[in-house]
Amino acid sequence: MQPDGYPALIGPFWYRRDPDGKGFRYAFPAEARHLNMGGVVHGGMLMSFADDVLGMTVWEAAGRKPCTTVQLSTQFVSPVKPGEFVEGRAEVLRTTRSIVFVRGLVTVGERTIVHADGIWKILGA
Repeated sequence: MQPDGYPALIGPFWYRRDPDGKGFRYAFPAEARHLNMGGVVHGGMLMSFADDVLGMTVWEAAGRKPCTTVQLSTQFVSPVKPGEFVEGRAEVLRTTRSIVFVRGLVTVGERTIVHADGIWKILGA
């Protein structure tokens, strides 16, 4: 994706459709600019990535209508080192007329990095 605004500062994030056509995978390579003083990817970067992954999943599920994050909960499971390839994917759990519940995982290979779940509002609904 070629983003504007804030995502352009921390990305770009890459994406591709899953082979089953039902979802997307998002990714970014961990670079020096993403690191905290401890030498691993900053938690804020991982939260921003999770927000983007879950948000884009909701946007697709909502027929590409504008949506906004109402609540995002993240659990950090493992650190990301520079040079690692970070991937994310999400699934919609439930959709109402104006609210979407979603959860996702951020991984490096088979290693879980972040578990996230959230609630999104479909704007104008």
